[in-house]
Amino acid sequence: MKVIRFRKNSTETQLAVITKENNIFELMYDTFQDLLSQTEQEKKSALQLIEEDIKSKSPIEKSYSELDLLAPIQSDEVWAAGVTYLKSKEARNREANVQKDSFYDKVYDARRPEIFLKSTARRLIGPNVPVGIRTDSNWQIPEPELALVVKADGEIVGYTVGNDMSSRDIEGENPLYLPQAKMWKNSCAIGPAILLADTVEDPYNLEIECRIERNGELVTKGNANTSMLKRTYNELVSYLIKDNDILDGTTLLTGTCIIPDDSFTLQEGDVIEIEIESIGILRNPVKLATNL
Repeated sequence: MKVIRFRKNSTETQLAVITKENNIFELMYDTFQDLLSQTEQEKKSALQLIEEDIKSKSPIEKSYSELDLLAPIQSDEVWAAGVTYLKSKEARNREANVQKDSFYDKVYDARRPEIFLKSTARRLIGPNVPVGIRTDSNWQIPEPELALVVKADGEIVGYTVGNDMSSRDIEGENPLYLPQAKMWKNSCAIGPAILLADTVEDPYNLEIECRIERNGELVTKGNANTSMLKRTYNELVSYLIKDNDILDGTTLLTGTCIIPDDSFTLQEGDVIEIEIESIGILRNPVKLATNL
């Protein structure tokens, strides 16, 4: 079961759920955070509340493809975990021009993971909205990631698709430049849906694919599986909330292992599609941040 948000008209947005039969039902909650708040008040899961809400409702007449989809949740904060896949460690060593025993090698094997603030609500975008690329970077890529949606106490309530845009040359020049390499206008996208955690049989066996088109032609494609993740989701969340207050609906990106060839960099006009099994396709065109 998946939760989506779409534009109902020029002034209204609507939270809805897609059932396993692909029926779409409007929900009584304004936002996903409202739904999470209600779980606390009624001591029920999000799945239970949704099932109660739609029990006597009829599905909407529009199909999924007809909806103007928005980010399923406007998280006040999006955090990210880094170097959680072997391929990510190897790529970051290359961009920093180090061979072995680097800080990336050390954090990959360390007890403490890398956790950093990736985005705020006003920088976060959803499906079909252009992601931005920096004007002062010559090596920029998307980072396709499974994203966790968590409650303030660290409970994982859902999964969505995340795009952790990255300027590889800026980070490679100096790791202290990480905030500039990771956060700028429209540098983080999530969507198109939140797959409820209670309905996922095995979140460590989800197929991920990233496709990038240029002038209507596929220029790069990569595949991975969440089984390749070195750390557990609960492990990552435990470090996120350690001595740190977060809000219901915080999103945590879990890292990537799909990285284009080192000769590739995004250009304005490219189109990025990130697909994760059972969640859907997050599609975003690319624009220079100054043109947004």
